[in-house]
Amino acid sequence: MALRNLVVRPFGLKGDPEAAAAKAGRVGMVPIVAQSKRELVLGFDDRHLDFRIVVQTEPCGDDQTSVRLMALVKRHNQLGRVYLAAIMPFHKLIVSSTLSRVAR
Repeated sequence: MALRNLVVRPFGLKGDPEAAAAKAGRVGMVPIVAQSKRELVLGFDDRHLDFRIVVQTEPCGDDQTSVRLMALVKRHNQLGRVYLAAIMPFHKLIVSSTLSRVAR
């Protein structure tokens, strides 16, 4: 994230979501937007795109829980499209790694 913040600063993008996280808390480096007993929504809005990470849980019986992880992105302009294309390969690795740790 430090590298991302340095790279996007010249484009006028938010370099640090700390201010948004100060009000509602955060998970890792991502601010909490909303939460309930079975759902957690993380993310923030920026000039180039808005993103949300949604984590939902559902009991499956026998002391097991189903976990669903979704990433939602709304691109606002060409920079958002380029940025998303650049980070998508890394995003897929992060989601896959995160879900594999949850399954343990």
